[in-house]
Amino acid sequence: MNLSGVVMNKSTRQARITTQTDGPFKVEGEIPLVKKSQVVSEYGEPLNWRKDGDIECEGQVLLCRCGFSKNKPFCDSTHLATDFDGTDQVDNRPSVERRIDYPEGVGIVVRKDEYLCTESGFCGNRRIDIFGMMSHTDEPSVRAEIMAMIDRCPSGSFTYALDEHGPDIEADLPVEIAVTTEILSDGPVEGPLWVTGNIPVICENGALLETRNRVTLCRCGRSENKPLCDGTHRLKD
Repeated sequence: MNLSGVVMNKSTRQARITTQTDGPFKVEGEIPLVKKSQVVSEYGEPLNWRKDGDIECEGQVLLCRCGFSKNKPFCDSTHLATDFDGTDQVDNRPSVERRIDYPEGVGIVVRKDEYLCTESGFCGNRRIDIFGMMSHTDEPSVRAEIMAMIDRCPSGSFTYALDEHGPDIEADLPVEIAVTTEILSDGPVEGPLWVTGNIPVICENGALLETRNRVTLCRCGRSENKPLCDGTHRLKD
């Protein structure tokens, strides 16, 4: 774990993701593409992420954004026949302008940007959530559990620091794009693209999203915060 996020090497600086107008994500640079799925408890509680393998790709990479490709995660141009509206609707203010402080803790400061939340479920269990744990942070094991929960949050909605004026502590995440699978009570569901390692994301209008250590991008085509995921993929048709 480090305080400053991922160091930008030459390959990372050349990498970027661009949303194409009413079309796919265009991936440029040497960005590994992998599969990851949630590990859940016998009670359905998300516990961690498991890497399920690499996804081979060569040349220009276009990733499906409409949700209907028959060659997922890659685009097969199905969006042209589905009237897909991929208009970016994101609130592009820096996250620090939206986030709020959680109750004061001992040895840890927790903040949340609700706008980024995809409700992936890593911020709690069947007994308690981070909010309820803050009154017990005088116990080091509770602080450690909160830190672990936040590290596994794919969207980066939660952040933490060791004191009020200290820097956010970010998990040491790889430079990659993960095609995720979430495990729900009624079975697996296709989750967002989990982009990690400070990869720039550029909207269709040329605006640069705030570059962060972790970002979740919509690939079901229904998010109201495009190109970000808002958890809509869990809703049944």
